[in-house]
Amino acid sequence: MGRPPKKPIAVSMGEPAGIGPDLVLLAWANRKALHLPPFYVRGDKALLASRAHAIGLNIRLEDVSPDQAGAHFSKSLPIVQTGPALVDRPGVEQAETASSVIAFIEGCVEDIRGGLASGLVTNPINKAALYRTGFSYPGHTEFLGALAGKHWPGAPAKPVMMIAGPDLMVVPVTIHIPIKDVPAALTEDLIVETGEITAHDLQTRFGFSNPRLAICGLNPHAGEDGTIGTEDRDVIAPAVARLKAAGIAATGPHSADTLFHPPARKAYDCVLGMYHDQVLIPAKTIGFDEGVNVTLGLPFVRTSPDHGTAYGLAGSGTARIDSFSAAVRLADVLANPDQV
Repeated sequence: MGRPPKKPIAVSMGEPAGIGPDLVLLAWANRKALHLPPFYVRGDKALLASRAHAIGLNIRLEDVSPDQAGAHFSKSLPIVQTGPALVDRPGVEQAETASSVIAFIEGCVEDIRGGLASGLVTNPINKAALYRTGFSYPGHTEFLGALAGKHWPGAPAKPVMMIAGPDLMVVPVTIHIPIKDVPAALTEDLIVETGEITAHDLQTRFGFSNPRLAICGLNPHAGEDGTIGTEDRDVIAPAVARLKAAGIAATGPHSADTLFHPPARKAYDCVLGMYHDQVLIPAKTIGFDEGVNVTLGLPFVRTSPDHGTAYGLAGSGTARIDSFSAAVRLADVLANPDQV
């Protein structure tokens, strides 16, 4: 007997006023050239139709249920209508769309839990707009961790943010917190847990037999043995030792300013940084258009484009679709490793 057909990838439309709708439409229109697997969009059909007209695309949009998406993908963009119809105002934030943005994400996760989708790709959201309506999570990553705990009770659900590009993969140990709060937030346990999750997913999802982790220091020159801050010596170095003792190929703490040039990148598979910008700046500099945001440590696959809502490009038809397309392809590979 042959293998059953792959389940499609669920895509959340993201911020309605941003480039999420553009990316979905442009990617589907170029699906063959981009070698995209079947996907469907949880969003609003009326808005997507308006946006398609605005960017000059004449494509068929099909209102479907998730289980029908794969059958329609070759001839039409499958849309699972989620929430009320929205007014298309590219670049104009609307408070009333916040509940829809959350519903798009929640619906996609429920589809995966129900066996209707194989993985999730999230389009960019405007977190500030959501905060104003009572959204209590720092970002996508933390919200998805909460949804995992809700729908997979008892399963490990410690979300870890990775930016994966063709030339560099990085993980920040602390994510969306102020710089002034980073030293107090860093603990041996947090670094070890992040390293263990990263190594586990690199093995089980990315296919590394013995992933090599390079651990950044926090302070300049990794603290110079305590003369420029003590966190590297007293917190990070012991955490690296614990990772090594657990059989993980970890090194550090390394001075971050010498860790990202091409010769240095040959010595590791992934970098763990101590705070968001320490590793996201080099990752986005080296591979901005090809980078993909991947959430590790979840019981399901989630990827996302490595950029924001880009209000200024919404509705123009000029948004680059490289990162979104890479996110869809990577989600398919990670969710269906035996069928790609």
